[in-house]
Amino acid sequence: MADALEKTEIAGGEFSQRTLFVVLVLCAAVSAFSLTFFDNDLQARATLIAGICLILWLSEIVPAYVPTFVLWVLTAVLLAPVSKNYALGEVLKWAANPILMLFFGGFAFGVAASRYQLDILLAKLAVRFSRKNRLLLIVLTVGATAFMSMWLSNIAAAAMMIAALHPLTKKLGLEDGFRRALLIAVAIGANFGGIATPIGTGPNAIAISALEKQKHITFAEWMSFALPLTIGLLIAGTILIKLIYRVKGDFDADEIEVPTLSKKGKTVVVIFTLAIVFWLTEPVHGISSPVVALASAAILFGSGLLKRKDLNAIDWGTIALIAGGVSLGNLLESAGLIEFWANRLDWSAMPFTLQIFIVCFASALLSALMSNTATVTMLIPFAAAFIPHPSVAVLIAVAASLGTPFIISTPINAMVHSEGGIRAKDFLMIGFPLMILGCLLLALTGFYVLSFWFG
Repeated sequence: MADALEKTEIAGGEFSQRTLFVVLVLCAAVSAFSLTFFDNDLQARATLIAGICLILWLSEIVPAYVPTFVLWVLTAVLLAPVSKNYALGEVLKWAANPILMLFFGGFAFGVAASRYQLDILLAKLAVRFSRKNRLLLIVLTVGATAFMSMWLSNIAAAAMMIAALHPLTKKLGLEDGFRRALLIAVAIGANFGGIATPIGTGPNAIAISALEKQKHITFAEWMSFALPLTIGLLIAGTILIKLIYRVKGDFDADEIEVPTLSKKGKTVVVIFTLAIVFWLTEPVHGISSPVVALASAAILFGSGLLKRKDLNAIDWGTIALIAGGVSLGNLLESAGLIEFWANRLDWSAMPFTLQIFIVCFASALLSALMSNTATVTMLIPFAAAFIPHPSVAVLIAVAASLGTPFIISTPINAMVHSEGGIRAKDFLMIGFPLMILGCLLLALTGFYVLSFWFG
């Protein structure tokens, strides 16, 4: 075991050195390109900053939130001498986006759910309600994991469901088809559930922020488009699981002990329910979703349901990552780079549906290999240059959540794979057809459905 670990560490070191070399070469190439291609000094420097940050994001050589700080620093250092609009105080205003407060509220609910075992309760109820029917358990596993992923951390949702299923999966052999089916069901629910709500995953926030100046997308509007797609993908995934793993019959399992919800836990449920109601009825009362999220967090902390130490459990890294994506979009727009490329790219000869499919497939495929938030941060302004319609930002963000066919595609897949018995082809057989199906649905119907929003 020690030898194997040592070899892994050595290989990781070699890989890191190679990655560092490639990153340095790419940064040098971006520098040479930006300095020679642009006559406009502002655009040249902005391209250099954007290129370096995207390379850091996509290579994942540093933690995902670090390029956000790099972007702020480089913008203040390189662009402030050109224009006072890029002084640090002005740059930080880019990140003061209400969408970050929406995510903060969502993360606060996630911490509260974990603290009072609401996630464990939901996971174990799904197992109990299956009544030892294999197919029903698959359906409930997909549904419960997706529901938690819609509102809480998808990683936490997967972890809780895996833990709830552990008494059953540990009795099954590693090669047992039903065991593999259960674990893949967790991955499907966690990966696709986040599509349905604005707070479900980072790319959703990037898209909403990118469109803020053109249209304020409400919680209900996002769900009206994304929830049916999510349900369709979950149904398709469940059908694939049943067919591939031939799920049928009953299973043997010990009685699942469902925890009793405390009074404080019930209070959290009430606050969460009220928040959802206010999110979905924003057009009626006019209180924006971020304000509702911030008020909910204030109630959770102000009432003592969450303590000061619970702030440490908030996913600040993701919030910083989203802030970086928002800031990059502002940089590209203010420097005129989106308009610059829009005047040089022309895909008019290509059918519009094919254009949408290409950008959606590119988003899904890149997200399958690297950070989905970084992918969306890069693709949205690029696609806007040659497909000047606001719906494209939403389609790219949704497509990013479709990139799940590999073990390395998402932390969820890695977590499921670590349970043992799951092979690369298990993810590929389910994830790749769903990726293609999702991209086709977005290309064929997405633009026309979203036209009701944008006109």
